[in-house]
Amino acid sequence: MGYQVLARKYRPQRFADVAGQDHVTRTLLNALSQDRIAHGYIFSGHRGIGKTTIARIVAQALNCRTAIGTPERPTPEPCGVCDSCVEIRQGNAVDVIEIDAATNRGIDEIRELRDAARYAPARDRYKIYILDEAHQITDAAFNALLKTLEEPPAHVIFMMATTQPEDIPQTIRSRCQHFSFHAVKFDDILAQLKMIAGHEEVTAENAALALLAEAGDGSMRDALSIMDQAIASAPTENGRAVLSTDQIRDLMGSVPNAVFERLLEAVAAGQSAELMEQLNLLVNAGHSPSSLARQMVRYLRNALMAKLGGEQTELLQISGDERARAGRTALLFTEEELTRNLQIVLRTFDDLNYRQEQRFHLELGLLKLIHAQRLLPLEELLSGVASGAGVRSASPASSPRTSAAPPRPAVSSAAPPAAPPLSPFGPGSGSWNAGPSLKQSAQASPVAEMERSAPFGSPAPVTEASAIRAPIPFPAASSPVTGYASGETLTEGSQALSPQVAVGAPSMESLRHAVGCALVEGGHESAAQLLGAGTWTLEATSLRIDVAGMGKKMLAITVNAAAEKIIRQELQRLGAPTRFMIAPGAGSGQTGAAQAGPSSLPPAAGSVREAALANPLVQRAKEIFKAEILSVIDLRAR
Repeated sequence: MGYQVLARKYRPQRFADVAGQDHVTRTLLNALSQDRIAHGYIFSGHRGIGKTTIARIVAQALNCRTAIGTPERPTPEPCGVCDSCVEIRQGNAVDVIEIDAATNRGIDEIRELRDAARYAPARDRYKIYILDEAHQITDAAFNALLKTLEEPPAHVIFMMATTQPEDIPQTIRSRCQHFSFHAVKFDDILAQLKMIAGHEEVTAENAALALLAEAGDGSMRDALSIMDQAIASAPTENGRAVLSTDQIRDLMGSVPNAVFERLLEAVAAGQSAELMEQLNLLVNAGHSPSSLARQMVRYLRNALMAKLGGEQTELLQISGDERARAGRTALLFTEEELTRNLQIVLRTFDDLNYRQEQRFHLELGLLKLIHAQRLLPLEELLSGVASGAGVRSASPASSPRTSAAPPRPAVSSAAPPAAPPLSPFGPGSGSWNAGPSLKQSAQASPVAEMERSAPFGSPAPVTEASAIRAPIPFPAASSPVTGYASGETLTEGSQALSPQVAVGAPSMESLRHAVGCALVEGGHESAAQLLGAGTWTLEATSLRIDVAGMGKKMLAITVNAAAEKIIRQELQRLGAPTRFMIAPGAGSGQTGAAQAGPSSLPPAAGSVREAALANPLVQRAKEIFKAEILSVIDLRAR
């Protein structure tokens, strides 16, 4: 007989020889000892993990001529020496028929199988059909087999092996016992390789065998196939093949994980030039960009698992040295950063499959890893925390406004203190260079901010005595209000609104100013700016505010539930109707400061709007796109 590859030569012949499938072998041994034999089995799982092998062992145990409990066969394991066991092992047994369902998948082949199943076995106890790759059988063929599988003759047993059990119809699966096989663990594959290396008289380094076991990726057959190839290409000493780590890496075309450790160290340090130089050496050495990306994905996954569960976690199916290496890399990044890096490299690997210039796309993907290091978490960006020189400053919290407002602080002429710039990039990016802290300036003097702000008119200066708000008489629903062009009369339903002002009633500008001040005190400066530029109209028993140039979604973000509560409380304090509506896309024709659009409002000193309009990026964007700033929203207060 010619040479047999290792995967066939060392194929298990007993249940005890199968590695990594104890849950299956234990159940089948108990079923054999109790004579609880099913008429249909489905073996599913990863490739090369023993599905067809166990089907053959079950066939030997069922047709073994040696009785269970005899000295030759004390357990339900097949004896392996009788004629039936030998014939099944050699693949020429008459009553054990193996069918490749990938090629015999049609209804005609299944009909022939069904007709042949009616006849009794020629010699053995059972007639056994082993259908490999059973998911390839067509639905029509499965339907033809359905009745036979449901009520088969007592002498027929079907065993189906598949890697895709979900493709087998549910009607078939419900009539069979389904065994789900596990991927073989790294330690089990390594132990098997060491045993085979000893039998084959091969000198192998432990690191080399570990590399072969890792390359198997849970498949014993894949690991043995690679080992067979490695032995054939290995140098010999004293007639014995010598397997080394470097030789196996050259054979597989893989890169040592120490290289990926250096690459990620350069990423953590932000060294773009070093990263590109290392990649250039790898590509010039003949490694394909696709292979490099695939290996880096695996290395990043191991680093992430080490971050989650430590070096000794069961999530890592690698050798001890590689566990330590993955643990060192995990210390360089946070869990979120490792997850983001893995996602970037996975997307890069997908792009390489259909791109022409693979090297350029791999270089771009690795540079994205460095750029992603400068990003701030979304939580910090929304809370107004900016990255400083190694220190993250806390965001000043804006407390909700209560009904009993504290006395307003006096107007201070001192410049607001400087604060780190709000930027989605970390230090050194140079993407943003804002001025003083906008939130600090708004909190330092909210009332003074409103006094200098154009949208709320120019009322009398606020003194210490007037800081305590007293109820202001508000005109009844039928009273005329201001806020319209001279000589203009608007009609809402049956009510006529005239431009005259009732005697002793406050103007709409006073109401606008009071509500705006309350919003600024409550930390809703953007809402105050927006509503100050709108058109305020009294409609029967409610107030309508039309805001121009603002969509519904953006309006809902700016004037949120907290801002609406402040407006309602202020209207109630003023004795005005507490029912109000803020409508987008309408409202124009106001006089004074309210008539101008938000882009033409003079920004308040130190406000969000002033800092945004003074930012060079905003100014450049206005020049390029001929844009107009309608409103500025400070999301740090959300």
